[in-house]
Amino acid sequence: MSISAQKINHIYSKGLADQTVALNDVSFDINDGEFVGIIGHTGSGKSTLLQHLNGLLKPDSGRIFINGRDITEKGVDMMEVRRSTGLVFQYPEYQLFEETVEKDIAFGPLNLGLSQEEAKDRAAEALAMVGLEPCEVAQKSPFDLSGGEKRRIAIAGVIAMKPRVLILDEPTAGLDPKAHKEILDMIEDIHKNEKNITILVSHKMDDIARLCDKILVMEKGTVVMTGTPQEIFSKGEELQAMGLDLPEAAQLILELKKRGIEKDETVLTMEQAERTLLEVLDKC
Repeated sequence: MSISAQKINHIYSKGLADQTVALNDVSFDINDGEFVGIIGHTGSGKSTLLQHLNGLLKPDSGRIFINGRDITEKGVDMMEVRRSTGLVFQYPEYQLFEETVEKDIAFGPLNLGLSQEEAKDRAAEALAMVGLEPCEVAQKSPFDLSGGEKRRIAIAGVIAMKPRVLILDEPTAGLDPKAHKEILDMIEDIHKNEKNITILVSHKMDDIARLCDKILVMEKGTVVMTGTPQEIFSKGEELQAMGLDLPEAAQLILELKKRGIEKDETVLTMEQAERTLLEVLDKC
């Protein structure tokens, strides 16, 4: 599985007085099995880009290839595209609607043409993958569960479709710290087990630094940087000029740099930052 975007452009309200360029000449490649983070200030085009990858929006120009197939061509089976590319919106629990957890998760597989028994098996498997016991929650109403559990159920509904690309738009928004960590650990485990492409949009730079192999940085509808977490977060001053935060550890080292203490390595974790500070203190 691979994704290739080539010079994508998208304009909202095209030709009208309030037209807005949402995507401007966006190009990038994502390889099989990569965990990719997309960061950018609010309004930079992140969510618009995600909807193009799932086929919910069509570019005004440019091409998008999913596993070698141009999904911008006329006549493309968009249902097939969405089977392979699962999109989890912000606050996905607001889209829960069935009377039981099992029925909600099985809804997608049933639409794929699976039998009731197969869909039920998919639901049980997806529940296990998001860390919930099928025997405990399958027959419960999703509306009787906690906020974190509802979020897991909503993600399970996408996982049950077995997408080869899993796209998550701020999947921990609004959750308390404990649920936040649990959801991210769950996403990491799913990625490792399924070996799929995972694309994560988040404003939490510590999460992006910890989980991702590659980062796309967006500004004003354009991808302005692409690289590993080490490469991207080494450009702390440039990111801050775009209104972006840094991982806490990288922020600490940037403050040292501003005080004339130079460090060549990019520090992304507090453990690395602690070692760096001890080295600095030893030299004092």
